[in-house]
Amino acid sequence: MSQAEDQMHSYLEIATASIRIFANDGTIDHQELDQLLTLALRDGELDAEEKRVLNSIFSRAEESGLSASVRQRMRDAREKHGI
Repeated sequence: MSQAEDQMHSYLEIATASIRIFANDGTIDHQELDQLLTLALRDGELDAEEKRVLNSIFSRAEESGLSASVRQRMRDAREKHGI
């Protein structure tokens, strides 16, 4: 698979993983957030689609209620990666 194909599929993997996460208990914990970020950053950068999907996931997670530390981790990721 080419790098472009891998990136194309990466945002789909992130979205699919988030469905499983939200289906579990309706929110995201540290381990689950790290899982999503690891998927997104496995090539070392975030493309526009990965950012779009992560932004959507983060917004939904923030509506569902998060611990203060997970909320801060999301803020840090948004700032660091331009999400």
